[in-house]
Amino acid sequence: MSYDTLTFIWFVLLGVLLVGYSILDGFDLGVGILHPFVAKNDQERRLVMNSIGPLWDGNEVWLVTFGGALFAAFPVAYATVFSSFYLAFYLLLTCLIGRAVSLEFRSKVHSARWRNVWDIGFFLSSFTAAFLLGVAGGNVMAGMELGAKYHYEGSLLSQVYWYPLMVGCLTVSLFALHGGIFLYLKTEHDLQARLKRAITPLFYIFASLYCLVTLATWWHVPHATENISEYPVLWIVPILNALAVLNIPRAMHLGKPGYAFFSSAMVILALASLFSVAIFPNFMLSTIDPTYSVTLQNARSSAGTLQTMLIIAAIGLPCVLSYTVIIYWIFRGKVKLDPHSY
Repeated sequence: MSYDTLTFIWFVLLGVLLVGYSILDGFDLGVGILHPFVAKNDQERRLVMNSIGPLWDGNEVWLVTFGGALFAAFPVAYATVFSSFYLAFYLLLTCLIGRAVSLEFRSKVHSARWRNVWDIGFFLSSFTAAFLLGVAGGNVMAGMELGAKYHYEGSLLSQVYWYPLMVGCLTVSLFALHGGIFLYLKTEHDLQARLKRAITPLFYIFASLYCLVTLATWWHVPHATENISEYPVLWIVPILNALAVLNIPRAMHLGKPGYAFFSSAMVILALASLFSVAIFPNFMLSTIDPTYSVTLQNARSSAGTLQTMLIIAAIGLPCVLSYTVIIYWIFRGKVKLDPHSY
């Protein structure tokens, strides 16, 4: 197998890991975002939290695996990305820890004030984590101020201008919609009815931001369509993306929430695919000088390393997939509270 083929395979595998994390932890974050708005009493808040209770930590495995694979396969990209987004990723890690702590500590003390504090922490950590992921993606799409030797010349303030903020808002709305449909599948009675009413406005918010970000990308990030223009067959990705978006309200109207959840997962997959198509063959595009960009070629490990990692991935990835499928099968159905629940 050629060096370039190995490099491309690992680019695709990184995309698979990132998509897996976005779909699985995306609804976890969405549940946290909706938590204070759809749950009206303590029992409902516990139901909302326990809908992801057995799942959230396993879903984060995909993010950890993505980070490890990026470090081993493309060490230059790993170093550049993490150094450029150091403060943002530090805050993201704090949010992921905050979500875990909120879940674990909420029911340790039977006090309304104590539980309210952790409910707020659960919401803020989920919302901020989703927003930061979108902001980081928006910056990578548009390009960043990379100088010689891949040194980031910008600042935190230069990462929070209008375009990444719009992408951050889009990510929050998408995860909230994804989480709302998941909660609808996991709940019953009044809470489920309330969620059904909330899904329609959530969809309109997401669809509006989706259109705005699409137009903004065409105007602000012209290089995002270069690969699609060169390879017209790639138009299938945005077309399928639009169809998946439109199928969400259709599936809910037909009374097929599982189909709607599948459609929202496909929206995440399509958006991640569009992101990959837009940045290829770069990991980070320099707005100072294109020669300073981090590409697949200048960021990759040796051919021997990529070959060895591919063998490990062929063994490890099925294990991760099997674990995920088994856990979701065991905890299928409506969420119920018991003495061991959060």
